[in-house]
Amino acid sequence: MIRQAYIHDLEAMVEVDKQVIGHEGRRKEIEESIKHEQCLIAIKDHQVAGFLLFHTSFFECNFISLIIVAPNERRKGYATALIQQFEKMAPTKKVFSSTNESNKTMHQVFRENGYERSGIIENLDEGDPEIVYFKQVAAN
Repeated sequence: MIRQAYIHDLEAMVEVDKQVIGHEGRRKEIEESIKHEQCLIAIKDHQVAGFLLFHTSFFECNFISLIIVAPNERRKGYATALIQQFEKMAPTKKVFSSTNESNKTMHQVFRENGYERSGIIENLDEGDPEIVYFKQVAAN
């Protein structure tokens, strides 16, 4: 099940993020996204399987800023389900996202969901450029 995240989901979401990155450094970012209703969550058996953060301030377009799936729930379609749900509710016609060049799994997820490469940003992570992706969707 994919739904909007609520503040009572915060601790479980931070725990999933911690499993992936090893610390709670994005707690405030996740909390702010929840408060601004810019966060979707994937639930499996009453547990957080993954989540997606977004905003609409990327050149007045949608930007998926983070997709996280719990390590034990990967390759089960949660990233795709989160992306597809976001596309259904996206307030603008253009959706952008990005991932590091080294993140081959996310490149595959974007390609499988109809996203095309749209650019590259150097110097965010030393030696690992950020690849920008784009998809045209029906605006709501």
